Amino acid sequence: MNRSAFLPTLALTTLLLLSHPFSTASAQVGTIPQRPTHQQSLDNIGLENPHNQQWEIGMTIKSPGVLTGVSGTITLPLDWPEQKVTIIKQEVPNGIKVQSRIIGSDVKQMLITIARVNPTQELRISFTVEVERWSITAPQQTHELKIPALVAPELRKYMGVSPSIETTNPLIVKAATGIGATAKNDWQHVEMIYDWVRKNIRYEFDKELQDALTALRRGKGDCEELTSLFIAICRNHGIPARSVWIPGHCYPEFYLVDRGGNGYWFPAQVAGTRSFGSMPERRPVLQKGDNFRIPGNPRPQRYVAETFKATRYSQPPTVQFFRRQVTAPSGNSDDPFAPVLK
Repeated sequence: MNRSAFLPTLALTTLLLLSHPFSTASAQVGTIPQRPTHQQSLDNIGLENPHNQQWEIGMTIKSPGVLTGVSGTITLPLDWPEQKVTIIKQEVPNGIKVQSRIIGSDVKQMLITIARVNPTQELRISFTVEVERWSITAPQQTHELKIPALVAPELRKYMGVSPSIETTNPLIVKAATGIGATAKNDWQHVEMIYDWVRKNIRYEFDKELQDALTALRRGKGDCEELTSLFIAICRNHGIPARSVWIPGHCYPEFYLVDRGGNGYWFPAQVAGTRSFGSMPERRPVLQKGDNFRIPGNPRPQRYVAETFKATRYSQPPTVQFFRRQVTAPSGNSDDPFAPVLK
C-alpha cells in the first residue's frame, strides 16, 4: 500500500525545530477534554447498544546511535456524541515530556519531547484508552430537517475544498447539478445524493489513494473515494459534510438543522451495507474532518498522522507506531497503522 497521507511520518532533520505558537496542558490519566460547545449533540438520534473496548496507542524508538532533540506526536481519539473516551493508563519513561493539544476541535494529539536517546536504548511510549461506543439509529421524523440557510463560521471548513475533495472542480459541479431536484424535503435531497454516489461509483479497493475527481472519472473507488465524492457533492448543494475516520474504514457525515435552528451531524455508510442517517459501526472514531491545519505545517492535511523528528543523529533510528485493540468480546485484535485505514 502506498497511501503516504495516512502513514505515520518518520522525518529526520538537522534543522532546529520551531516552537509551536499554542498553549498545551500536561497529559493526565482521565477523561479526554471536551471540545468547544459549537459541536452539536445527536439528541434527536437514537444511541443504542453501547460497546466497551480498550485500545493501546503509542510508539517505540530504537536507536543504534545518539539521538538529540527528539519530538513526535501520537493521535488519540476524542469524545463525540456517540462515544466517550477515557485514558486509563499511560506508559511514559522518565525524562520524556508529554503535552496535549486539540487541533481544530476535532483531533487530539499528544506531543512527545525527548532531549536525548542513548545508543542501543529502546523507548516505548503508550496510552491505553477505554472507549464506550454507541450505534446510531436514524431519527424518526426527518421531514422538518433542513439544509442550513446560513453556514456558521465554525462549519465553513466543511463546505469548501479539502485535500482529495475537489468541491469546485467543474466536472464535480456538473455531476452535482440536478441531483435531488425532485426531493420532497431536504432529508430526501441528501439521500438522493447518497444513492447517486452508490449507484454511479462502483466499490473497488485501490492500493493507491485517489481523489473524488478520479473516482468520478473512473466510476469506481473505495471507502475513501466514495466518501470524498459524496462530501464534494453535498458541499455543492450547500450541505456541510465531513469525513469520519475509524480503524480500517471511513464514512461521511452530513449536517442539517431542525425547525429551531439546532444543527446535527448524521452518518451515512456510502461504501458497504446501505445505512443512511444511521451507523451500526462499533469501531471507535479516531478523527472527524478532512481539512486540518497543523501548527508549523502550512499545508492542509486530510488526516492527522503520527510524526517523529530528531534534530541530530549519528545513525537513523527505528521508529514504529502502533494502535492495538487490547480488549474486545471477540478477543484481541491488532490494527497496525495502515495508510488507508482500511
